[in-house]
Amino acid sequence: MSAQHPPIDDPALGHLVRAESTFEDGTVAAHDWYAGRITDRDAEIELMIDGTDPEAVEARLPRLRAVVAALAGIRRTASDAIVTRFSDVEPEQHELDEAAADLRLEAIEAADDGRIVLHFTDACGEHFPEGYWPAAHLADDDTVAEVTVES
Repeated sequence: MSAQHPPIDDPALGHLVRAESTFEDGTVAAHDWYAGRITDRDAEIELMIDGTDPEAVEARLPRLRAVVAALAGIRRTASDAIVTRFSDVEPEQHELDEAAADLRLEAIEAADDGRIVLHFTDACGEHFPEGYWPAAHLADDDTVAEVTVES
């Protein structure tokens, strides 16, 4: 970690560092975001905060902290929105409940434009084809503004 990109220690979010990937040949690529992890429900969730400047990254942390603090309700709102968006008919309660258990929150992204994006995986493989991952984009009030599928 360089002096230009020092780690950030946040009391709520933990240790955040400039994200890097190391390739098989030993080459290291620095990414344009900071990364960290939180533990939630006995699982780790990756945090991705857009930016290379520590001050810009720190400016995104209050919103990210608020989302993490309200994660239980936000996660369910997001999974319900994902199921509803990709259902042909209004989903029944048991379908929403099953999806809430099956869609695992893998990462929370704090984008440089202020968006918060929750990235999910389909743990059972019954909701989305292999290689496709749903994402819920939050509005400022933590409602789901948009649902997308990434591949």
